[in-house]
Amino acid sequence: MKFLSEYRDSALVKEYMDQLHKVVTRPWTIMEICGGQTHSLVKNGILEMLPKEITMVHGPGCPVCVTPLGIIDEAILLAQKPNVILCSFGDMLRVPGSVKSLLEVKAEGGDVRIVYSPLEAVKLAKENPDKEVVFFAVGFETTAPANALSLVQAEKEGVTNYSILASHVLVPPAMEAILSDPESRIDAFLAAGHVCTIMGMNEYDPIVAKYKVPVVVTGFEPVDLLQGILMAVQQLEKGEAKLENQYARVVTREGNALARSVMNDVFDVSDRAWRGIGTIPMSGLEVNHRFAAYNARNKFHLADTEVKENPDCISGAIMKGMKKPHQCPMFGTRCKPEHPLGAPMVSSEGACAAYYHYSRVPQEV
Repeated sequence: MKFLSEYRDSALVKEYMDQLHKVVTRPWTIMEICGGQTHSLVKNGILEMLPKEITMVHGPGCPVCVTPLGIIDEAILLAQKPNVILCSFGDMLRVPGSVKSLLEVKAEGGDVRIVYSPLEAVKLAKENPDKEVVFFAVGFETTAPANALSLVQAEKEGVTNYSILASHVLVPPAMEAILSDPESRIDAFLAAGHVCTIMGMNEYDPIVAKYKVPVVVTGFEPVDLLQGILMAVQQLEKGEAKLENQYARVVTREGNALARSVMNDVFDVSDRAWRGIGTIPMSGLEVNHRFAAYNARNKFHLADTEVKENPDCISGAIMKGMKKPHQCPMFGTRCKPEHPLGAPMVSSEGACAAYYHYSRVPQEV
């Protein structure tokens, strides 16, 4: 495990930690949205060093974790077809579907390949004109532009044997779903900086105004997260609710207009099911009518299916900030990275994986 003192910004870390201990006077619960932020908090021992009044809970910002069983089963169905090459980022291969995982399909002879960019999948389609190449397009607003661009590129080059199976989700609707839950006890949010590099910050203004909660856009380094936590606590202690930008070196209020433009050209906003949470209205992106020929659901006539989740997995409660990973009876026993019950134990951004690999002393809720 790394320790905060190892960082070149350790003086700033100490300063922010000292300020937190001075300013906090009562209990506050803060949710960091992004799984990358969760891993940084746990891996670097930040949770153990915060004042006891501050409880960090972990949100649904892991794209692998929130991909529902039904869509994973769709990917598995496609990967089992003899004329299909199914491409995916590596984390998705070990996520369990209702019966098996993509990794098991690959072991059984399915043509499942790990790629690092959807454009690699487009290239693969050009090189294999006798095969259908499907890219399993999972992610938040950060990966959507590149996935959209792959369809634009395929159309431009006349590549007709390429399609994507889209499972894109959007952050603000998930935040609203969490805040609308009667059991929610979130006092403030740390918003994901990389999402805001694309989308900007304007989408968070209505959430702050409606729910009266501070939202602080932060980065992922320990010093970023500590400063973001301090900014949120300072607001809470003053009874304020504002949108602030800790990650100003990267994030602007307007975001990346070009990236949003290509997303809007390719995707329509749609309802989306979230694993462990349920369907959140207008929280996803689906390939629009213009690019319907590149939509794997259309090309392979896939039917929407709802699959019951493993009742022993409490991933939904974890991703809504109601439980911590170590509070699951299956954590570290029946559920481990080698044989996970749910995606949060598999993904490199999953909260359960972070606690399993790095946490030493659980922080009680």
